Amino acid sequence: MKLEQNDKALLFSETIIPDIFFSEYLSELPSDYLKIYLYILFLSKYGKDIKLNDLSKKLNIPLKQINDGLKFLEERKLITKKTSGYIVTDLQELTLHNLYTPNLTMSKDKLEQSSKNKSRAKAIEHINNMYFQGIMGPSWYNDIDLWFTKFGFDEQVMIALFDYCYKRSALHKNYIQTVAEAWASNKVKTWNDLDKYSEQQQNLSKFKKTIAKKLGKYNGLTQYEEAYIENWVLNFGYDMNIIEIALKRTTFKQNPTFEYINNIITDWHERNLKTPEEINAFIEQRKKQEKVTKNMQKQISKANYDQRNYENLDFLYANSDKKEN
Repeated sequence: MKLEQNDKALLFSETIIPDIFFSEYLSELPSDYLKIYLYILFLSKYGKDIKLNDLSKKLNIPLKQINDGLKFLEERKLITKKTSGYIVTDLQELTLHNLYTPNLTMSKDKLEQSSKNKSRAKAIEHINNMYFQGIMGPSWYNDIDLWFTKFGFDEQVMIALFDYCYKRSALHKNYIQTVAEAWASNKVKTWNDLDKYSEQQQNLSKFKKTIAKKLGKYNGLTQYEEAYIENWVLNFGYDMNIIEIALKRTTFKQNPTFEYINNIITDWHERNLKTPEEINAFIEQRKKQEKVTKNMQKQISKANYDQRNYENLDFLYANSDKKEN
């Protein structure tokens, strides 16, 4: 693997990293990938060839992690793959190109010049000062403006989005966009929408913890089990009072699964049962029907038994008559 840049004596040489790296890329790089990037940036100045195995030994990073790291850096356009190796990207040139790409440009200056976007500009500047210490990278202005357009968030929701990610120490674009997509899929656009959604998520979290505890799942629920609960609450509109009834039904079954519980609750939903009273009445009615059915089966079994005995006696009498004759 060959790395290219320029020549200079090692003792007096410097490895220069542009500030744009710190504002745009640093937060997204896992520690091992950062080590890989810094070292190949250093080596690229001397046009050195280095094998991946040697790079792995030098940095004390497993070979698989080296390959994964190079792929990650390439996806983030920090390096570019060639036939013989990689070229380290000029980040300043790349950022300048991205800023002035047609139809995607929305710099800080442009935002401030547009009267239509004054409130949006204030929100973005608040994000810059509050979460980036006033040195937010230029490409963030583009991305935030695109998120405003794509998701239809108002200014309060956009600020809340950054606050949410900042408090979770995940202030990088992929995570922010993932959260934004989740909010948008739940029809969050205004502060009131977000407030309702947050309350809904808090209730869901309580439901999941309560259900896990009642079922003895102390290691937590799987993703699929959580999806069942979300369906009961969000799509069926059932609260804990109804779910509790279903959970109690598991005492009649050995090793009940979530699928078993889901089948019970889905059956109630399909029957349009909406309250605990309606569900309890349905359960009682079904018990009576099952009792009637069992009694009928007993009567039928008894009748069949009596009939068989009668036929057997007839058979004996018939044989007796033949002997007398």
